[in-house]
Amino acid sequence: MSRLITVSNRVGVPTPGATRAGGLEAALQEALEKDGGVWFGWSGEVAETRSEKPTILKKGNVTFATVDLSRADYDDYYLGYANSTLWPLVHYQLGRIEFHRQQFRGYIAVNEYLAKTLAPLIQPDDLIWVHDYHLIPLGEELRKLGIRNKIGFFLHTPFPPTDIMVALPHHELIMQALCCYDLIGLQTELGVRAFLDYISREANGRLEFDGSLSAYGKLTRVVAFPIGIDTDHFVKSAERAARSVEARRLNASVGNRKLIIGVDRMDYSKGIKTRFEAIDDLLTEWPEENGKFTFLQISPPSRSDVLSYQELRRDIEHAAGHVNGKYSDIDWVPIRFVVKTVSRLALAGIYRSSRVGLVTPWRDGMNLVAKEYVASQDPDDPGVLVLSRFAGAAAELKTALLVNPIDPSEIAGSIRHALKMGQSERRERWQLMMEALRANTIDDWSANFLKALRATRSLN
Repeated sequence: MSRLITVSNRVGVPTPGATRAGGLEAALQEALEKDGGVWFGWSGEVAETRSEKPTILKKGNVTFATVDLSRADYDDYYLGYANSTLWPLVHYQLGRIEFHRQQFRGYIAVNEYLAKTLAPLIQPDDLIWVHDYHLIPLGEELRKLGIRNKIGFFLHTPFPPTDIMVALPHHELIMQALCCYDLIGLQTELGVRAFLDYISREANGRLEFDGSLSAYGKLTRVVAFPIGIDTDHFVKSAERAARSVEARRLNASVGNRKLIIGVDRMDYSKGIKTRFEAIDDLLTEWPEENGKFTFLQISPPSRSDVLSYQELRRDIEHAAGHVNGKYSDIDWVPIRFVVKTVSRLALAGIYRSSRVGLVTPWRDGMNLVAKEYVASQDPDDPGVLVLSRFAGAAAELKTALLVNPIDPSEIAGSIRHALKMGQSERRERWQLMMEALRANTIDDWSANFLKALRATRSLN
């Protein structure tokens, strides 16, 4: 059996005393441990100069190989093109796209550097799996170095429709790089259709009789592999966490009020401010709900060194303060806004205690919080998921209350529906969503992708 080489922007290097890795990291580690292999990528460290060679850590039959980037790399490749150009693009936020040719050149240069650093670690029969928008050009750079192994790519974000994709300067170079992979995995069928539409309209490509895609003189395959969670593990975690000190503290502070939970890192794509506006609309339209619920929004800080994210945090904090100032009483505030990281185990207990899970991103590749919330529920008395119809998870979690995430009034109405929903309806909706979660776990996702990649004839 060939080894697996996983390449991602960050590497899940094991650290002594660390808790169990999260879903994606655990799945990739398990896939690597099964056949042995290498996990390669950026260390997360910024140094004066790039690493001349990777730092190697071996654990069992897995090798963790990491490199440091320079400050210029970090500014141009990571903060610049990856997160100020590609990230808003794939989330349909054209007004937020910043494009600078220097950053684009830096993005390509880092991928070229990573390919040259990785190439000596590759053996002839290795299977290579590249992850996410930071590393789109990596496959093409490996091909330039003569690497002929099977190489797959998975995009964890949405893939935008053609009319948005073409707003990206040099979009054809990004798409040409993607077509150098033997297999491209996307989160949803909607993303696959968008990809095929671009290839047809912009690249004069076509689908071949065997299902492969011909474009730019390359052959590739584009398939939807919706990512899942470790469902059974999360169920057990939630059962255990419900008895934890943190859960007891939270329940005591909430009292007999119903808890609404939102968990998102601080990002404009998550629709956090609109949620606060929805709470405002809820209390305005249905004043009898005043004092009957508590909305807990947990938002770990993200990209705090970027000015736009600093401004975003101020805007969200101001929105929360506005609502609380308008409706609070001496013993109640409608919104608790917590800007910190909370452990996955503690979150499982919080999810289980919540009558409503509020997951309303403006656009999301999948959104695993939605799935984790469902898996955490008490089967006898489950909560209700209010979910953006523009999250990839909506394609699987069809019995959630689906909402337009840019409409605070619609979100408010669905929150009230969820708060008033009877137990029998809640159980029926939850059971159907749990069937979907158990039918496609994180292990199924990785196994299905790798099976498809192994079965793919190396086309490039």
